[in-house]
Amino acid sequence: MKDLNNRVAVVTGAASGIGLGMVEEFAAAGMRVVLADIEKKPLDEAVARLTESGVEAIGVVTDVTDRRAIETLAAATMDTFGAVHVLCNNAGVEYGGLFEEVPPEAWRWVLDVNVLGVIHGCQVFLPLLRQQHEGHIVNTASIAGFNSSVPTMAPYIASKFAVVGLTESLAAELQTAGVPVGVSLLAPANVRTRMVEAERNRPADVPASLDTPTRRAVLKLIDDVMANGIEPRECGAMVADAIRNDRFYIFTEQIMAFDGVRNRLQRMDDGE
Repeated sequence: MKDLNNRVAVVTGAASGIGLGMVEEFAAAGMRVVLADIEKKPLDEAVARLTESGVEAIGVVTDVTDRRAIETLAAATMDTFGAVHVLCNNAGVEYGGLFEEVPPEAWRWVLDVNVLGVIHGCQVFLPLLRQQHEGHIVNTASIAGFNSSVPTMAPYIASKFAVVGLTESLAAELQTAGVPVGVSLLAPANVRTRMVEAERNRPADVPASLDTPTRRAVLKLIDDVMANGIEPRECGAMVADAIRNDRFYIFTEQIMAFDGVRNRLQRMDDGE
């Protein structure tokens, strides 16, 4: 997809952070946009800002863990714009704690949002993308999908490793079959988002994570890195460029990702 003008993009987790950065960059390229998010108020505010500036945009409150909600999102997109060309499965959450202290409800929440949400999006929207004879899927993983050395983040890291694997598999399968739908894997590391506040959307059955010295140190490290990171709109520009050039891997901090892979490879080689 060399030309994004007048195409239709659907972005989950679109009311803030990287999702909103993608939306803003797509809109600047002339795309019509569908914003999906579980938080209604910021979603409505984002859509209002876009439409006031002349962008064709709609918002759909969406829980990506619910396949029927994704089907409703797809139907709203087709009813409004009659097509979809780009899907960005971006919604994600983080929950932390020492491995043995993370309750099963928290594991289920993180995996449902970060992994099943991506699966639902790909399976529901792929037939619609095929109809356009051009299209692109962008799945948001994380630098954590390439570097597993951070404590108290096992659910998040496990979910992002899963997104890396399923996205690589999907890309290979579509390419082998000659399907005219590109695939990209976004692995952000240093983007100014509200990741450390992800628990604000946790379900009622998921308790707040434990406040421990290790957990506080990890969250402070993440917060400091993000405070000095790039703006979400810059990440959105990287995504738009990858779509135009059919590039699979999108790293906001390539060295960090490569170092993580090299360190893991060295440990494998050493047997440690």
